[in-house]
Amino acid sequence: MLAAAAAPLQVARNAFQRGMIDDAGPWGATLVRFLFGLPFSLLLLGIIVALTPEARPDPDLRFFVTVGMGGLAQIAATACLLVAMEKAGFAVATFLQQAALPLGALAGWIVFGDSMRPLQWLGIGVTCAGLFVLSWPREGIRTMDAGALLGLAAAAFFAVSMNGYRQAGLALEPRHPIYAGIGAVVAAQTIQSVVLGGVLAIARPAALRAVFTSWRSSLGAGACGTGASALWFSALAMSPPGPVRAIGVIEAPIAALAGRTLFKEKLTPLQIAAGATTALGVVVTALA
Repeated sequence: MLAAAAAPLQVARNAFQRGMIDDAGPWGATLVRFLFGLPFSLLLLGIIVALTPEARPDPDLRFFVTVGMGGLAQIAATACLLVAMEKAGFAVATFLQQAALPLGALAGWIVFGDSMRPLQWLGIGVTCAGLFVLSWPREGIRTMDAGALLGLAAAAFFAVSMNGYRQAGLALEPRHPIYAGIGAVVAAQTIQSVVLGGVLAIARPAALRAVFTSWRSSLGAGACGTGASALWFSALAMSPPGPVRAIGVIEAPIAALAGRTLFKEKLTPLQIAAGATTALGVVVTALA
């Protein structure tokens, strides 16, 4: 139930950010997820700390390296995703983003030595088949669609971010996963807000002004993002990660409905079939 509740919040956060691209640009729209989510995350962390007095966090060098890696990768992933939503469509970009799970599993196998089961390899193969169709050029075979490439890049960066946050949580407080997860999110959002906010203040002050001018949408994105993160981490603490990630693919049809309702987008039958194939591959990878 918690994972199912997190999915529409993620779609709502993406929709808020997608609507800000025209005024704030992709980087300004990316910033709101972190800067305006940080107050909500700090409030949530305060509640978790009060409810977990026995926790003993130990933020060592491994924690700061991995949370920094995850945070910077998430900045790049979010920016790529927002531009992909503008170019390829809200729903298609969300379908492409689902590749983050199998790509994350593959990265964990290569970098951290995580074990991979035969069903996981099958799930990755099925996901790749769906992604291949989704990213196939619409005008000839010589040039890949820019939106599809950015969607795949977003998935790759989210996979790096996923592994970074996982390792950061294990380094901070492995006995209390919700505490560790929210603590890692707060640390990452602080880094993200300072780094990206500082860059925009110097390079694109107009984008930074647009972020604060559209404060209602910014607060909406921040609140929805923090709510989704809280539900995800709570679900992962109460259940094995496979079923939780599998339930998370309901984000795709919700995004398709949001794209049609909010942005007047229509999916072709081939895109629907490819999106369903991608989602099936993610479910197989997760349940394996």
